Amino acid sequence: MFRCGEEVVSEESEEESNGVNLMEFSDEILLHILSYVPCTDLVLNVRRTCRKLATLCLDKSLTHTVLLQKDYKVDKDKVKQLMRDIGKEIYQLNMAGCYWLPSSTIDHVTRCKNLVKLNLSGCHVTSLRLSKMLSSLQHLRSLAIDVNPGFDASQLSSECKATLSRVSELKQTLYTPSYGVVPCCTSLEKLLLYFEILDRSREGFMLSGQLMVGESNVPHYQNLRIFYARLAPGYVNQEVVRLYLAVLSDRTPENLHAFLISAPGSFAETGATKNLLDSMARNVRLDALQLPKAWINGSGLLQHLKFNNPFYFSFSRCTLSGGHLIQRVINGGKDLKSLTSLNLSGCVHCLAPESLFRKAEDDIDSSILENLVVSCCNLRHLNLSAAHHHSSESIGNHLCQLLSRLKHLLSLALPVCSITDVAASVEKPPTTPNLVPQTFGRKVRIGVQTYPKNLGDQANQKMESSVFWALMGSLRFLETLEIIGSSFSSAMPRNEPAIRNSLPPCVRAQSVGDSEVAAISQLTYLQSLTLAQLPNVLTGSGLISIGLQCQHLRTLSLANLGMMGKMVYMSALMDMLKHCRCLRDLRLEQPYFCAGAQFFQALSHCSSLQRLCIVSRSGTLQSDAVMSFMANCLEVIMCHMFMGESLTVCKNLQQSIVRSSAGRVEVLDAKLHHKSNDTFCVNKTSADILSTERFDLEAFLLSHK
Repeated sequence: MFRCGEEVVSEESEEESNGVNLMEFSDEILLHILSYVPCTDLVLNVRRTCRKLATLCLDKSLTHTVLLQKDYKVDKDKVKQLMRDIGKEIYQLNMAGCYWLPSSTIDHVTRCKNLVKLNLSGCHVTSLRLSKMLSSLQHLRSLAIDVNPGFDASQLSSECKATLSRVSELKQTLYTPSYGVVPCCTSLEKLLLYFEILDRSREGFMLSGQLMVGESNVPHYQNLRIFYARLAPGYVNQEVVRLYLAVLSDRTPENLHAFLISAPGSFAETGATKNLLDSMARNVRLDALQLPKAWINGSGLLQHLKFNNPFYFSFSRCTLSGGHLIQRVINGGKDLKSLTSLNLSGCVHCLAPESLFRKAEDDIDSSILENLVVSCCNLRHLNLSAAHHHSSESIGNHLCQLLSRLKHLLSLALPVCSITDVAASVEKPPTTPNLVPQTFGRKVRIGVQTYPKNLGDQANQKMESSVFWALMGSLRFLETLEIIGSSFSSAMPRNEPAIRNSLPPCVRAQSVGDSEVAAISQLTYLQSLTLAQLPNVLTGSGLISIGLQCQHLRTLSLANLGMMGKMVYMSALMDMLKHCRCLRDLRLEQPYFCAGAQFFQALSHCSSLQRLCIVSRSGTLQSDAVMSFMANCLEVIMCHMFMGESLTVCKNLQQSIVRSSAGRVEVLDAKLHHKSNDTFCVNKTSADILSTERFDLEAFLLSHK
């Protein structure tokens, strides 16, 4: 928090002090400094320190946009006082995810008469309260809300509907089958829909995707430019989204230029959706496209769609060959300089000329990747994960060498087997417990493989000639990096069924370990890092280098590093955590993880930590260590542990955490699951730490002109 005492402005301190007085800076510099302070602190605290700051803290540049999202120290009284002091000066208000605030807090938003943009995602708002609030916001143009069970559009007043008729941007998260407020928004240009409807009610009854009688008002899509829908698993979500698409199939908006549907699993194409896609191919030119894999596989859709200046393509898990990618999408490199995001996750044949007679483990065609890199030279986000992309032995044609030409990359996701040096993987056979000599001679002991004491020197020599080391050195401004094994499956996935026994790592990935992890430390501006299924991690020494060099790291997710039977990198992880001062989200997934006193003591050095998730089959924890950690790290608001402890231990520890965190009881989310939960039921909050999005697509779409 920004502090300024009376001694700062007193004449005596100015004469006695030999340093620079902060109040002597120009107003422009002070405003820039104050822009990093939360608005609640500016208005409720800093403003009261001296006259100069009292004036600057109310500058329009600081009060125009108020962000309360993830500001876990904000309570209902602070929000009330904030709206009373600067409500008329607020034009954009973001309260997304403020689940701890009571619903009555929303009533104070009515003081923001000039509000243009409002985000209430994650806040519980009834239809009556929404009607009352929107009736007083006549200038509102952008709205984000949740539609929960019990929502009744007939309770919206005429004044509320008048406000909604002027809204051009709407984000709506559905927890029940409903059109929500979409039929009232007659001027929609950007529509973002999130379907989180469960197939069963809390009582266990099957739900239907049919909308209730009286909600059959037809949505108005005539001005629509962006349509985005993200579905959680479940057939009800698919039924409801088809009702939203039915209107589009009758008449496709002429100005539609972004059409994106993200659906996990199988989402079959129907006659209505086929008519919609055919209409789009005839009448519109797209700039962004994402479709369920069943809508693309085996069809000639991509050959008929027309693109204008595309900025986003996602073909996740589609059977798209490299030849089709070059011919139908890249089109020889024409007009692809505008493309900034490309998602080819799970496209196992996207870097091969044909997919009919090719095995997933075969080498890629480097000419296809080179064509892609040359044509899409301004890419900022690239996802090539969940596939085997093996480079050939040709000099200069390694995947890492070709990707190093993309100097504008901000986020990158790669499979583990794609970053290994070809010569190393060929010369060094994989050392796994399965490869035991079938002889009658001396028995071979199976266990942790031995390695020389001068491992650090060997790692340094390997890094000097590593293609992955060179890639990391060329992408200095990379902010998000994910290196995930091609066959990795999380024990607690977000949008996929849990798999008890995951497949073994790829043969090419067997040599990827500590030296490759150390190469990541060159990314000075790295903010988010995910490493999963790196089998050759022996000591975890590379993690220490990352902790020392990557001081901007905020999100860290580690899963199944080294051999599965033993946590071999615990010592290095603890040393790393001592340097991660900016770390906010930590997710660890490792069997037999021992969350003891030393681990939580090291974790206590992460003073900015807010969310912790540990997933460990047969793992153990020390209750006293957890309590001490929660007492030291006051910023932690989410503590989820899926361990192997007994039900009694988990319940007692959870109750102790809640009782001892009186100041955080409104926002603290503590969940501990015992060993009987071997199936690891999906938990949205903790699973979201391992993000499936390479960047904030929602903000990207709303900001795109």
